[in-house]
Amino acid sequence: MKRTVVVVPTYNERGNIERLIPAVLDQGEGISVLVVDDNSPDGTSEVVESLAAVDPRVSLLRRSHRQGIGPAYIAGFQHALSNGADYIVQMDADFSHPVAMLPQFLEYVDKYDMVLGSRYLAGITVVNWPIERLLLSYFGNWYARKVTGLPVADVTGGFKCWRRRTLERIPLERVRSNGYAFQIEMTYRAWRVGYNIKEVPIIFEDRTVGDSKMNKSIAAEALWIVWWLRIMNLLGRL
Repeated sequence: MKRTVVVVPTYNERGNIERLIPAVLDQGEGISVLVVDDNSPDGTSEVVESLAAVDPRVSLLRRSHRQGIGPAYIAGFQHALSNGADYIVQMDADFSHPVAMLPQFLEYVDKYDMVLGSRYLAGITVVNWPIERLLLSYFGNWYARKVTGLPVADVTGGFKCWRRRTLERIPLERVRSNGYAFQIEMTYRAWRVGYNIKEVPIIFEDRTVGDSKMNKSIAAEALWIVWWLRIMNLLGRL
């Protein structure tokens, strides 16, 4: 049986993670969950530890302080690869990514190098976002596609399933971006290597528990990182 590790970065997600982990594990026997927690003061890691005590498919990677979603995912990817994962899924902790799509992702990833859950492939499939955030995301995607040339509809999408060999060919130690720009950079690097990316429409629902981590600095990073990626690629230094 192929081993799938779902990597979930957390910071103050106690109210979500205790429900998310059982929901993910219910999607298949070969699925495990790795939570990467940035020392959440709300006790997120303690919840994960209690679940891990009764189910070996749950594990926790605790980090000393908050560093952002990019470094958290990189740490999770490296941990999963070193522990023999065949497929690695990245998923938010807040239920915005539909857990029930995991089996479909795993079917597609046998034929493609990376599967991407898309909010903009079949129109706009986002639920309960404020209009200003939806517009920021939609036109931010348009901007990033124009600058980078990425042939995907949702370049900032964070619900992805990677084959082991795909991540092994991406130099994770050279990934520069944090925040949501991390999603752009990882998809861009996979595309430039020549990997086949399969976009699958998803229904993206805004969180109902906890607070969004989006802020102005995260949005600003995405504006300049696309130019950095394009320039580094042209210089052959990506």
